[in-house]
Amino acid sequence: MAEETMTAVVAYGPEDYRVERVPRPSPGPGEVLVQVGAIGICGTDVNCFAGASYFWGQDGVGGYCEPPVIPGHEFAGVVAQLGEGAAAKHGVSVGDSVVAEQIIPCERCHFCRNGFYWMCEPHEIFGFKTGRAEGGMAEYAVFPAKARVHPVDKRLSAVEAGYLEPLACAVRAVERAGIRPGDSVVVAGVGSIGLCMTQIARMYNPFQVIAVGTRPLRLDLARRLGADVVLNVRAEDAVAAVKDLTGGHGSDVTIEASGGREGPRQAMEMTRRMGTLVAFSTIKEPVLVNWSLAGQKELTIRGSHLGPYCYPKAIQWVAEGSVDVQSLVTAQFSLEQFDQAMASAMSGEGIKTMIVPGLPSTP
Repeated sequence: MAEETMTAVVAYGPEDYRVERVPRPSPGPGEVLVQVGAIGICGTDVNCFAGASYFWGQDGVGGYCEPPVIPGHEFAGVVAQLGEGAAAKHGVSVGDSVVAEQIIPCERCHFCRNGFYWMCEPHEIFGFKTGRAEGGMAEYAVFPAKARVHPVDKRLSAVEAGYLEPLACAVRAVERAGIRPGDSVVVAGVGSIGLCMTQIARMYNPFQVIAVGTRPLRLDLARRLGADVVLNVRAEDAVAAVKDLTGGHGSDVTIEASGGREGPRQAMEMTRRMGTLVAFSTIKEPVLVNWSLAGQKELTIRGSHLGPYCYPKAIQWVAEGSVDVQSLVTAQFSLEQFDQAMASAMSGEGIKTMIVPGLPSTP
């Protein structure tokens, strides 16, 4: 019998991603084979494609990415086949819409054994480890037995389900912020996740949500999605503006999600004394901040990583219409159009670029 194949994107090295026919995987014990419905291109995917040293190491050796590998971690799909014991283990059936959390916990390290699975020391994320954590830029993908799988409400479209991973990250960051009714909240950075944070922060009944960014399109959308005030850092002094909006004190809570080198400095300066700063964004270059401010202001600084325990809430909020992710998808491409999809994501002109395997390819 001829081996079944599928179309997939395969990463071989920086800027060397190829659309190929590869063997279609089969699920082993406890594993779930999904037909991928949609997958988002994350900033992490862009950095990996561009050759960031963290992923590829020196001269492509010793980095986090192990090629050749199918990339992509922001994806969901429909159960196509279940390995032995997988139905009982994950609580899903063939035909169900499902999503898996981006990390595949080892279940053995110190953090996994103590309930902090999202800090797992091997830290295997879909889309980076060949043969062990292949990603979702393919027609089919396998959720390993140790994956944390969630059924998806049938009210979600394939594209909305594919947005659940970044949304769960946004939920986690806002929960870490500890917003209280009446707070002045700054969301610094209005990319795909920052715009989710803006919507979620609104749910906590703050006095005001201030969205800070650089692109008019995104700032306009932030206003429509719940921001009371939007600030363009290219047109005005955001730190001074935040202080003006808060009686000179500064924000009670600042969520730093800009990804820009100046973001952490501005976030520390605009947060009030004894305020809370959530460090979310990943920044390629080293940053300089006035660290003395952390002590002088007695800031509470909290990191936020991945979306642990947040997927059920993310699914519910999209299903109920409390969070709009559909409006954030500004471009969709087929697998065969990967080069165009990556160019779209790297341009920064839109918000979220999605690859939809079932989408017909067009010139």
